[in-house]
Amino acid sequence: MALNLMETLKGYLKEKGLKQTRQREVIASTFFKTDKHIGIEELLEKVKNIEPSIGYVTVYRTLLLLKECGLAHQRNFGDGQSLFENAGEHHDHMICIKCGKIVEFEDDRIEALQEEVAKNYHFKIVSHRHEIYGACSFCQTE
Repeated sequence: MALNLMETLKGYLKEKGLKQTRQREVIASTFFKTDKHIGIEELLEKVKNIEPSIGYVTVYRTLLLLKECGLAHQRNFGDGQSLFENAGEHHDHMICIKCGKIVEFEDDRIEALQEEVAKNYHFKIVSHRHEIYGACSFCQTE
């Protein structure tokens, strides 16, 4: 799967006349192997283990490039820090406002209800985000 993502990125870079650099390759391949929401600093730490010359700005710009070409989603769950996740199947989020835990979930009933509401208002949905904020089970006991 990561190979297909890298090929998509290479095609996008070529289409836009951008260089395919070793640094971009390291950042992208490390990001594609991540199965969670990741911040710039955390990704920077991971890629520095592979390529110590990579800096914060390069990681940030590469993540924006991945977002631009549809391979990443940028999320901000209210704490001011952008997190990035691999673009894939649609899902929604529950975010703990105490510890920051993020739970991804899918529910066909919610999707169907959104479609029904949009239809009732003669509205065509092109995208949406569903985020629920609260306290996780661990934080509820504190």
